[in-house]
Amino acid sequence: MEETITASSLSRDQVVEELMTNYGQEVLQLVYTYVHDAPLAEDLTQEIFIKCYKALSTYQGHSSLKTWLWRIAINHSKDYIKSWYKKNVDVTETKVLAEALETGDLLEQVVQNSEDEALFDIVMTLPVKYRELIYFYYFEDYSIQEIANILSLNNNTVKTRLRKARSLLQKALGGNPFDGNTF
Repeated sequence: MEETITASSLSRDQVVEELMTNYGQEVLQLVYTYVHDAPLAEDLTQEIFIKCYKALSTYQGHSSLKTWLWRIAINHSKDYIKSWYKKNVDVTETKVLAEALETGDLLEQVVQNSEDEALFDIVMTLPVKYRELIYFYYFEDYSIQEIANILSLNNNTVKTRLRKARSLLQKALGGNPFDGNTF
């Protein structure tokens, strides 16, 4: 999908529109993992695409447009977290609305939603450097190499942090990280 988007073959408006169409939801989900607030994540996502629009002329093609977009989204989210506003203003955290499940037993759906929400809440308590790896690896199905490119890290650093993140999750879930059962 990303191969159809090239900075040189389309106008700036068209490129950003394609990026928003193809990756808007993924960027929103990524931003939410940083800020834990759905309306705020939506606002920051809009800012990210505005920033992308303004910076498109600086894109040099050293990475894919998708990777470039992820880098902008991660940096913008981290900048927000470090900002004075975030440190000094208490933003009410809202829950992400659960998607309606189309099939299955209602009780089973409620239990599954509850388990998913509990796991998501535990993931959100992890430090950012572990949380983003869990997000990219398990929720977005990226490979170690792709994550390393997105985060500008060494492959071995990604592997080490992912191992540590799994251990932290296992511990938070009440399991022994050394019993062979990994996340």
